Amino acid sequence: MTTVSPTTLTIRELVLPQRLDTPDAADFHALVALMNAICRSDTGLSDFDRTAEESLPEWLDSSDDVDRAFLAEEDGRILGAVALHYATAEPTSADIDLMVLPVNWGRGIEQALLDRAESEVRLLDRKVLQSWTLHRPDAAGETLAAPTGWGRVSATPHARILERNGYGLEQVERNSALDLQGPMDSIRTHLDAALAIAGDDYRLVQWTVPTPAEHREGYAWAMSRMSTDAPSGGLEVDEEVWDADRLARREARFLESGQTVSVAAAVHVPTGAFAALNELVIGDDPTGVTHQYSTLVLKEHRGHRLGMIVKCANILRWKDIAPDSPRISTFNAEENRPMLSINEALGFTAVSYAAAWQKKLS
Repeated sequence: MTTVSPTTLTIRELVLPQRLDTPDAADFHALVALMNAICRSDTGLSDFDRTAEESLPEWLDSSDDVDRAFLAEEDGRILGAVALHYATAEPTSADIDLMVLPVNWGRGIEQALLDRAESEVRLLDRKVLQSWTLHRPDAAGETLAAPTGWGRVSATPHARILERNGYGLEQVERNSALDLQGPMDSIRTHLDAALAIAGDDYRLVQWTVPTPAEHREGYAWAMSRMSTDAPSGGLEVDEEVWDADRLARREARFLESGQTVSVAAAVHVPTGAFAALNELVIGDDPTGVTHQYSTLVLKEHRGHRLGMIVKCANILRWKDIAPDSPRISTFNAEENRPMLSINEALGFTAVSYAAAWQKKLS
């Protein structure tokens, strides 16, 4: 394989288009296609495919999160890219997503992109770099174990180059899928049993985004707890700042990109506080894969089967919203045994894995 020359390889920042039907949108379309191809190559699944229409609103709105990308080119051909993501209100870390297809791996492209990403993060004065790698479930050969004691992933070239660049493996997540076209009888049974255990202290509420006015503050507060209450291994995670306005901006991006979001939440009746939540999301294709986004039971409300309640209730509601969606895809930390136990009881099975990596900048 021919190594690229520093004199022929160029790395330039992507200029975001304002619309997708203009000539200046070609690079963005290429970036989305590359993202999809990388996910398919790494997992053997098409579950993570996204359209440019779904993606562009997120990239254009930098109110709460900034997304940038750098393209590696040789002779006018895009050979790889690295995406950079960071939250505006949380100052510590930045996420990078390295994207080079196997056919171009080992030519020096991936190192050049990593170097560019790190230099950009240093300019932002952020002290922590984080990245994720995707892995197939049937990994053969050498594996890498998470320091949490839960989970292993294959030692792919992507994982190895992160190691060589000073990143440490911090956590492994399991990607699980649930068949939505099968019978739902057991889902209903689990829901009824969990409701009986939770009793009258908790009330189930459900809606389709946009969130009703009476739930916005409570829902936003619960979303802020995702950063503190969900297992994060050794990752340095800032406590996120959420309010009704930030929630509204997030939901506006969902709606602009043609996505439908169903929320199921448990409210603690004595205090009125949100105690648990679950989100299911689908794009504008009704036959597409459903993705579970935020799912959380707040620490002070655990032990009442609330995770089972919000997951089951949202799945049953989802059958009316997206009856043709084939499956739900979700990620959970391998050490999060309470949530994985719920998934396993409902019929979720492991289909791929993700590894979280971190590098601290001096």
